[in-house]
Amino acid sequence: MTDQVHGTHDFAEDPRNEQVLIYVRGELKRRPEATVSVLDGGFVLGDGVWEGLRVHRGQVAFLDQHLDRLYEGAAAIDLDVGMTREELTRAIHETLDANGMTEGVHVRLMVTRGLKATPYQDPRVTIGPATIVILPEYKEPLPAVAQKGIRLFTVHVRRPGPDILDPRLNSHSKLNDITACIQAYKAGADEALMLDPHGFVATCNSTHFFIVRDGELWTSTGDYCLGGITRGNVLRVAREAGIPTFERNFSTTQVYGADEAFVTGTFAGLVPVREVDGRAIGDGPRPVSTRLRGLYRELVDRDVAERA
Repeated sequence: MTDQVHGTHDFAEDPRNEQVLIYVRGELKRRPEATVSVLDGGFVLGDGVWEGLRVHRGQVAFLDQHLDRLYEGAAAIDLDVGMTREELTRAIHETLDANGMTEGVHVRLMVTRGLKATPYQDPRVTIGPATIVILPEYKEPLPAVAQKGIRLFTVHVRRPGPDILDPRLNSHSKLNDITACIQAYKAGADEALMLDPHGFVATCNSTHFFIVRDGELWTSTGDYCLGGITRGNVLRVAREAGIPTFERNFSTTQVYGADEAFVTGTFAGLVPVREVDGRAIGDGPRPVSTRLRGLYRELVDRDVAERA
């Protein structure tokens, strides 16, 4: 990676990742050998669900919440994971233990429908069990991202309703978000701000969006975005801290006039937004964002301590 900021998922290269053991269909394999078939449903069709996980002090932060979302998504697309929550949890920890990983680690947990007899969408031509991949990496957010903040651009690509593609599904089919991301970076921004079908702010292409106005914390209704784990936990700590917090419809006009803005995600946590559509957001310190960042980190510490 270069020093140029490309968004909240920017990271520094770590040579240790070249020899990391990756769990693929029940076996641990070195990165060059960790492959799946070209007839796997995930490769052919993007047919599957996934989770991004952060490892802190040897534990996966908010693992129960992530597994809730994974299994709910699998049930929604009629995909049999083929492992219980307990078995999958054990496989995650065995993979981390085999690599000696306890801190500064990001895990991509992927479940696809599995091997197909032919590259066709019908799930009934699947001929094997689900493909489960647990890909851990030494991966830390670049400090410059949190220090400088990111720039957003409002794209024409909208978040769909559940009758088209339910945005609550964390599926492997991400073209809606990818096309939004492309439009944003072609416009010179780091990430896309996406609207819902009614023109209200929904979310970003890979993170969730918040603004602060007059000491109040606003985010979207959640009707047109993924049920973000970090999003939900930031809302939780804000309410516990007595910060007036609202999930509501609001427009880009209200975004441009905000005192603060930030995005949330599992990988980088809480990251400030310095600009939206060429408008600078806020003209000074970010007291609410800074406070919430600290409260969120404390919640992560409490969560992993309970399972240590």
